[in-house]
Amino acid sequence: MPIPSLENLIACACHFGHPRTKWNPKIAPYLYKVEKGIHIFDLTKTRERLIEACDHLKKMCAEGKTILFVSTKQQSIPFIENIGRILNQPVVTKKWIPGLLTNWNTLKKRLQYYLDLKRSFQTGEVEKYTKKEQLTLRKKLLKLDAALGGVAHMQGKPDALFIVDAVRDRVAVKEANVLHIPVFGICDSNANPDDFFCCIPANDDAVKSVELILKTVEEELLDVMTKKKKEEEKPVEPALNASRSSAS
Repeated sequence: MPIPSLENLIACACHFGHPRTKWNPKIAPYLYKVEKGIHIFDLTKTRERLIEACDHLKKMCAEGKTILFVSTKQQSIPFIENIGRILNQPVVTKKWIPGLLTNWNTLKKRLQYYLDLKRSFQTGEVEKYTKKEQLTLRKKLLKLDAALGGVAHMQGKPDALFIVDAVRDRVAVKEANVLHIPVFGICDSNANPDDFFCCIPANDDAVKSVELILKTVEEELLDVMTKKKKEEEKPVEPALNASRSSAS
């Protein structure tokens, strides 16, 4: 998918912000006008920042860095889960666990417990417990799976955060800012662009708007990963035999 044109962005309602009564004044440089009490984004700037964000993320992806994709917003969850699966990147789509970033050393112990518990069900080791204990452990596993399943294989703090709704998931943004982890993502007119390393000023409520932006990011990064994989699989040119080189 190429970077969306201005027509694509308009067709997907990316230009609609929030009512002017709910805006963050720092978003002003990215606004075009107010229409019927609603802020309208300047889509030339939206497109520029989408390109810029993709360029940064592609570079990180090429370097094998970890990007944590976050959204607990119902309409965006399928797209985020798809990105995680296709790009093999961690995701958070349920409630953000406070301290996931700032208290990582403690959280990774919880992650290990979750992985061990999951493994015990897969291997049958859990059968050494009574049926009542197994039921209790299964309920615990279901809760942990919902909370930690998307970040189960995250080896350390991510190198970047991609957020869909910076107001709804402000705790995640705050933790990333505390640790100086660069934040990318959609910044609606009620959010603060200063919280981002690179924001994409756009509508974070309309399903089509969120889908267009996430699909663009997904395909841009997938292209980089595909090229990287091809390079890694390319056969290494064998060194010339010493005797052949001497004969020549």
